[in-house]
This record gives sequence, C-alpha cells and structure tokens, in this order.
Amino acid sequence: MSLKTPSASPDVAADAPSGKPSGLTSGKLLRIPHGGLVLVLVLVAVFTAVQADSFTTSQNLLNVLRQVSVNAVIAAGLTLLMTSGGMDFSMGSNAAVTLSVAAQLLHSGWSTPAVVVVSLALATAIGLVNGLVVTFTRVAPFVATLASAMLLDGVALLVLDGMSVTIGDKMTGLGNDKLAGIPYLTVVAVLVLALIGVTMKFTTFGRDAFAMGGNEHVARLSGINVPARKLALYALAGVLAGLAGLMLLSRLGAAAPNTAGLMTQLTAVAAVVIGGTSLAGGHGTVLGTVLGVVLLGVVANALNLLQVNSNYQYVVTGGVLLVAAVINEFQRKSAPGGH
Repeated sequence: MSLKTPSASPDVAADAPSGKPSGLTSGKLLRIPHGGLVLVLVLVAVFTAVQADSFTTSQNLLNVLRQVSVNAVIAAGLTLLMTSGGMDFSMGSNAAVTLSVAAQLLHSGWSTPAVVVVSLALATAIGLVNGLVVTFTRVAPFVATLASAMLLDGVALLVLDGMSVTIGDKMTGLGNDKLAGIPYLTVVAVLVLALIGVTMKFTTFGRDAFAMGGNEHVARLSGINVPARKLALYALAGVLAGLAGLMLLSRLGAAAPNTAGLMTQLTAVAAVVIGGTSLAGGHGTVLGTVLGVVLLGVVANALNLLQVNSNYQYVVTGGVLLVAAVINEFQRKSAPGGH
C-alpha cells in the first residue's frame, strides 16, 4: 500500500517549502494564511492614508495601538475559549464592572496595588461563575453568557450610580506612558497574545482545548478532565476581561456609564471570528485574531479621520467586516486541505 502525505492545514501548507519554483498567480494571495484579512487591511490603510494625511502620523498610529490593545486582550482570551468550543459574551461587561469597581475604590483612596488585586479577583470570580453555569447545567454558553452580560451591564451602572468617577493621576502611567516608543498598553496586549499563542501551540492545556472543541465526548474518553478544563478556561477569560477593564480605566482616567460592555464584546467576537477562529470550536489562531483586531481598529480610526457621519459608521464597519469574512472564507477553501 502506497503512503501519501496527509493534507496540511492552510497555515502549515503556506509555510512549508515546496522545493519547486512557482510564479505569482492570481490566487497566490489567497493561499497565504489570512491573506484575505491582510488584503482588506492594506486596502483600507492605503485608502485612508491617501485621503487623510494625519493617518500616518506617529501620534495617530500610537492612538490606534492604544485603542486596539484593550480589545486585543479580550479577543486573546476569547480565541482560546472559542477554540475549545466555549463562548463568553460577558467579557466586555465583566470589563465594565471591573472598571467601575476599580474606579470607585481608587476614588475612595485605596492603593493602586490593592485595587488591581481586588479587581482581577472579582473578574476571575465572574468568569468562574460563568464556567460553573456552562459546565454543570445544560444551558448553552451563548445563552448563559449573554444573560450574564446583560446582568453585568446593569451592575456596572449600579456601581457608578449613573455618574462618572475620576481616578486622578492613578494608573495613568499604564494608560499613557511608553516603553521604547511603544505604549505600555500595547506591550501588555502583546505579552498576553504571545502567552495565549504559546499556550495554544506548545502546551497540553492548549492541545486539550483543541481536542475539546473538535469533539468533547471523544476528549472526555481520551482522559481529558473536561469540567476542570472548562472552569480554567472561563476563569482565564474572566481575569483577562478584568485586565482589559483596568487597561481601559488607565487610558480614560475615569469610569463612566456604558463604558465597555456588550458592544465592546461584540467587537472582540467579530475580530476573533473574521480572524479564522471557528464558532463551533476545534480551530483557532492568535495571528488571525491580531489581524482582526487591527483591522477593526484601523477602520474605526479611518471613519473618524474621514469624518464619516456617525449614522453611517456602523454600516461601513459592518460592510468591511463582511468583505473581510467572505475573502477569508475563500482563502480558507482555496488553500491546500481547505474544504
């Protein structure tokens, strides 16, 4: 019986040398991992740079980096969770509660280290409660965490009592200072993304997440402690949501009603999905998530610079996302091993 090399995944196939010279073909870009996202991102960036000179200024680019860093941290946790077949629609709302509680504590005179510890512990507990509900009941993750998001949005409003709460100059270093010209917020986001990427690719925990997303029943039969893994994944999503909330607080210098919340979460979900992570589980990529987050940030920045009427901004953003998702799907199907 002849042996055949198994089909590689799109990411592997594109990186592996073929040993044969090949010319540029019309479909070559689509065979590059995440080529569709890269194409749309380049087109949006070039168009905006031509239309608005301020787009390429260092001040604007640093502002974009700061803005996308918060969503990147949420999206990083969501990538790993969705790869395992889970979903948490409450991460943005968790961030809103963490931000509100932290602002009130800082405003009351608590020390910054104590507030950080308490806030992250609270966010982790919220994620763990979501994990308990999803793991030990038959409620679908989508339903459970969406309900949790609505509940947490209400809690955030109650904590603030409808008022904006300022924190003075506390935590402003994290939100505004730079390391070697790169915002601290971006450094934190890169470290989190790198940690999730390494976890997914090189650790047993990451491999178990892929196995659970592929087939939870088979994963259970293979000896994986599925309930424990689920609780750990939701707790991790919680602590990253809390970190995102603290990052946002440090950038804004205040907590206000309707800061973060469900809309922030939907943005993160969109970035993860168009980045190639499957809603059904079993497949996820941090690189795709990064590209999705950057694309959303660049589109939002472009709309502001081009002074697009706010009534059209959601329309334009949704259209760009749809185009990126369609091109990304064509790229996935056209790659070797795609189906």
